[in-house]
Amino acid sequence: MLRSGEKHNPFSKSTVILSLISLLGVALTVDFLFASTSSSTYLSIATNWANQKQRTFEAPKATEIAQIEKIKKNGGGDKVEKEHVTRIPERALSATFADLPAPELKWEEMPTAPVPRLDGFAIQIKNLLYVFAGYGTLDYVHNHVDIYNFTDNTWSGRFDIPKDMANSHLGMASDGRYIYVVSGQPGPQCRAATARTFVLDTETRKWESLPPLPAPRYAPATQLWRGRLHVMGGSKENRHTPGVDHWSLGVKNGKPLEKQWRIEIPIPRGGPHRACVVVDDRLFVIGGQEGDFMAKPGSPIFKCSRRNEVVYGDVYMLDRENKWKALPPMPKPNSHIESSWVVLNNSIIITGGTTEKHPVTKRMILVGEVFQFNLDTMQWSVIGKLPYRVKTTMTGFWNGWLYFTSGQRDRGPDNPQPRKVIGEMWRTKLNL
Repeated sequence: MLRSGEKHNPFSKSTVILSLISLLGVALTVDFLFASTSSSTYLSIATNWANQKQRTFEAPKATEIAQIEKIKKNGGGDKVEKEHVTRIPERALSATFADLPAPELKWEEMPTAPVPRLDGFAIQIKNLLYVFAGYGTLDYVHNHVDIYNFTDNTWSGRFDIPKDMANSHLGMASDGRYIYVVSGQPGPQCRAATARTFVLDTETRKWESLPPLPAPRYAPATQLWRGRLHVMGGSKENRHTPGVDHWSLGVKNGKPLEKQWRIEIPIPRGGPHRACVVVDDRLFVIGGQEGDFMAKPGSPIFKCSRRNEVVYGDVYMLDRENKWKALPPMPKPNSHIESSWVVLNNSIIITGGTTEKHPVTKRMILVGEVFQFNLDTMQWSVIGKLPYRVKTTMTGFWNGWLYFTSGQRDRGPDNPQPRKVIGEMWRTKLNL
């Protein structure tokens, strides 16, 4: 306020301070409005496939986890873990990480597999589901095949795999009698991949060797197409770097027609853990990820060490002209679905998987939806929910029933983080 007789000085100390405060207020208002606009724009993009109230779950802090593990070693159990976890504040998830709206399906529990398994593979031939190898735990892998009979709903057979065949992260395809097994990881933890390939005659249950891949791969997309065994993508020798290589080998009746693999057109995006399906003379590669766990440097047991991963929902089709074409992506990024699919009524059905990690805790989030890709419209839809979220399911279809078994399930309805490796088998009636 001016005293009597004073002239207004626009550069006086008090005037300058008042002006700065006024400008700061405008700047804060603009910044708030900009942040609000940016936030709503981002959320509208993140939720463009889901129209639902955001779900929440509770993620334990590192200190809580250490305390929980200490109590468990001293005889504590799941109840103790839940009591600790419920004290941690919730955080809302964007639709990328939340469950998508889906109709309920009525699931019926069937006979459990002889062993729990993760990162194995399954192939259905008629009424039989051949379930291969996989981890029992990170420190133990299976060396055999279990067989489920859909006709009488029993686990009805078991036989061994070759000693030098991979146990997990396999590439696999079948012509209805012969099952081709490509590359993958022998042994537990994060051991080096192999380039060895094999073929199984399911009628005689005899194994034969095929020419090795040009280079080892983890979980490559694999399928029979036009008389050739195609192997694409996967992770390279360090288990983390995505490969885009595409090779093929002529095969017939379980025999190789060539001594070497042929170089084909590279896949547009590399990486492991994808579904690979052939329908109507078209080859589809669906979902997957870039990056994976690696062996800890210097570890004598090749102990798995965490690395950054990017999960995506990309879909590519190799058409009759041998050209790759990008198709509409999945409703959410999805990985660990290599044997989680069936073809039904000109649609590809996919069960479960993993999506992007939680943005704060960086923990893996499992998928609990059943997806349909309609090959007439080339559009995706969510057609149901699984009994729980689960990755690396092994899926089959028989006499109107959709089945899945095995994998790694979530920690509960409100916690989509992975926990228990399972061997459970479930089925639901599915009419499209």
